[in-house]
Amino acid sequence: MKLGISLQIAKTHLLTKKRQTLIAMLGVTFGIAMFIVMISVIKGVNKFLEDSALDSSPHIRIYKEITSNHPSIIEDANPSNFNIIYHQLPKNELINIKNGLQIAANIEKEPTILGVSPQISSQVFFNKGPVPFSGQIAGVDVLKEDKLYDLKKRVKSGNLESLLSTPNGILMGKVLARNLNVKVGDKITVTTPTGNLKLVKIVGIFGFGIQTVDGVKCYANMSMVQEILQKDKSFVTDIHIKMKDSQAALKYAKVLKNQYGYKTQDWAEANSAFLAGDKIRNGMVIMVSITLLVVAGFGIYNIMNMNVINKMKDIAILKATGFAGNDIVSIFLIQSIIIGILGALLGIIIGFCLSYLLSSMPFDAGDFLDIKTFPILFEPKYYGLGMIFGITTTILAGYMPARKASKIDPVAILRG
Repeated sequence: MKLGISLQIAKTHLLTKKRQTLIAMLGVTFGIAMFIVMISVIKGVNKFLEDSALDSSPHIRIYKEITSNHPSIIEDANPSNFNIIYHQLPKNELINIKNGLQIAANIEKEPTILGVSPQISSQVFFNKGPVPFSGQIAGVDVLKEDKLYDLKKRVKSGNLESLLSTPNGILMGKVLARNLNVKVGDKITVTTPTGNLKLVKIVGIFGFGIQTVDGVKCYANMSMVQEILQKDKSFVTDIHIKMKDSQAALKYAKVLKNQYGYKTQDWAEANSAFLAGDKIRNGMVIMVSITLLVVAGFGIYNIMNMNVINKMKDIAILKATGFAGNDIVSIFLIQSIIIGILGALLGIIIGFCLSYLLSSMPFDAGDFLDIKTFPILFEPKYYGLGMIFGITTTILAGYMPARKASKIDPVAILRG
């Protein structure tokens, strides 16, 4: 039988039961629209968090790991016997990277490297009034640090150039500045863990939009931090590296560890909590999406099944006039495909509109995240995936009633 005739009969069936057709189509529409909105939001959140983590942290960090897990003198002298050592303390060893500046210069020559920033990191106390606030100061070459983290765009007040011209100047995180109730031009006292003091001037306030950075961190010239800690000009505790390809950092970190012998931490290890959250959210999207589509499929199945029951006499007449079982199957499958295509198209349009509205809605995350609207990711592949899901669901839901219709005995139906 020609496909055109089957198509014409399918259209006639759909138009004679407009309410059932509309309900079936809306079931697909709702499922696809919610799928589009959910996956756009979740993927947008994942990308925003990943970008925020990568923007505020190096692709690779090299540092010296301080641990108390060292063999004792007794173990070295008599390794064949058992020795019990209680409350072993770390060795009195420096945290600096030997030849750190030279190592940074060597790494910077690699063609895959975007930038390298050697620095001195230390816990400090900021004093303005009687209450000290704990924080972290990083002594850096501000131009190299700007290349890694684009500090100029993150400065909320003051400017980056003032740090270069002010020997005792610092750039302070906006949350820490708010807690200290200070602004650009104010002076505060910095106290190191060893008790050294330094009066510094705030020349700028920056914001990464991440509480763990803006609430504790300050930048200063490397020479000033070396002076506060009473270290020489070659003293470096950390080397931050940004690569042109962030994924390549996962392997290159292991190469650097083997080459220089220091502890290396790639961005995936440093942000493992974010990545674990991504997997959980993606899993939720898949489960909820499958649930929505299955529910829509059952709705379509019930409607198509009722359609078969209501069209028993029509089917019997068709079979009596020469329509084969496969022709009957094609008629009802065409109905399912039409419902699936129209429902999926409408669902994609509604899903896009809802996603667009969400992307323009103001969203205030406070100081936790620097974000003004909902992070929505518009990816064409997810719209295509929604279309495929919608059509596939309706075809599967319509196939069983179609098979049932093809097995109807026309003689038994016409006899009543």
